[in-house]
Amino acid sequence: MPRVSPSLHDADTLRLDALQALAGAALVLDKELRIVEVTEAAEQMLGAGVPIGALAPKILCGAGSKRPVAEALAEGRAIQTVIPHPGTTSERRVSIRTVPIGPVRARRGWVLLLEELPESGQAGVVELQGMWTQDAGMKDMFRIVKRVAASEATVLVRGETGAGKELVAHALHALSPRKDGPFYAINCAALPASLLESELFGHARGSFTGAVSDAVGHVQKAHGGTLFLDEVAELPLEVQAKLLRVLESRTVLPVGGRKPIPVDVRFVSATHRALRKEVEAGRFRGDLMYRLRVIPIFLPSLRARPGDVRLLVQVLMGEARKRGETRLEQVSPEALRLLERHDWPGNVRELKNVLAYAFALSDGPVLLPTDLPPELATSGRLELGPEPPKEIRRSADPEADRILRALDRSSGSRERAAKILGMSRVTLWRRMRALGLAPQPGQP
Repeated sequence: MPRVSPSLHDADTLRLDALQALAGAALVLDKELRIVEVTEAAEQMLGAGVPIGALAPKILCGAGSKRPVAEALAEGRAIQTVIPHPGTTSERRVSIRTVPIGPVRARRGWVLLLEELPESGQAGVVELQGMWTQDAGMKDMFRIVKRVAASEATVLVRGETGAGKELVAHALHALSPRKDGPFYAINCAALPASLLESELFGHARGSFTGAVSDAVGHVQKAHGGTLFLDEVAELPLEVQAKLLRVLESRTVLPVGGRKPIPVDVRFVSATHRALRKEVEAGRFRGDLMYRLRVIPIFLPSLRARPGDVRLLVQVLMGEARKRGETRLEQVSPEALRLLERHDWPGNVRELKNVLAYAFALSDGPVLLPTDLPPELATSGRLELGPEPPKEIRRSADPEADRILRALDRSSGSRERAAKILGMSRVTLWRRMRALGLAPQPGQP
């Protein structure tokens, strides 16, 4: 039970319970900076040595030479900082955010919001070119990216939709000797075959209706740098053949052109599909697969690293505050529980969309469950109920299962499901047809 002053009545205990429900680990100080209330979560974090009536600066800063919390409170200003965990000699750290109670001239006290951060080193937080993690699998992937970046070999990044494959491609480029060269990206699933061929390889004037001048394609634009082919498994077979010639000859022939143009490009591709299965099904050329898949890199889904959800929420919330997009400073325990229990079929992209929704709707400094999209809050309640939902469909195919999950979350709305998965409604419909989840043209 939360520790409270004996003089507090039931109403005061209720207020303290409400504070814990909203803010988790928290201390309440009077205007003299003495601790008057401690939530149970704060007591568990700091240990038994949090006596009511003690001076908070002494408990949190001790006799240390660096006393940011003590100095800020003494000056009457709010602060957000990170301090060593009080009373320990380990590398554990605690984030502290101070919230004033009352205006400056009538300050009644402070609320201190506490959050324990991961230890530094192997168990700590690692960042690579905008990707954040504390997961061992992601850290292994980071190490591979750093080593592979110096190579000229082609790389195939395999990962679910929205997991961050383009960020991996950017990291491979930024850490490579080509970092001062151009980086170009093209989504192979977003364009029809005829337009995709022209976008990739360029075209000569008069090669087709509307070609009023010569145009340089992405392959040639990326000369001296890196070309990222996203959703490469969606390449039409006729375009695959031409890409294979580029990889073999290191030259590109524009549509309607007669003279091959030498190019110096490193190719990084990405797909959410297993290319070997696509080859077996006759949808992808085996010789091209071996050219593109010299070094495979597997990107874990957000569902496979649930411990990163809290970290990513902190990072994204902090970035949004810097841009002035939100006043949110804290996530309530109930909202965090819903976020961590969600299976994230759209991965990090879906998490960003959920937080953008919360930033737009929230009014105060604490993110509440009511600030989250209805389908996420509903899914969290269903998972915690005594019986699992009966209407959710499942598939043995991982991609089909992700699509079905997204449709379940959105109550069957393809438009909302497409947003969850981070793709257009047309792309979702095309994939549903390919997976047998929607009728083929001409079928009822």
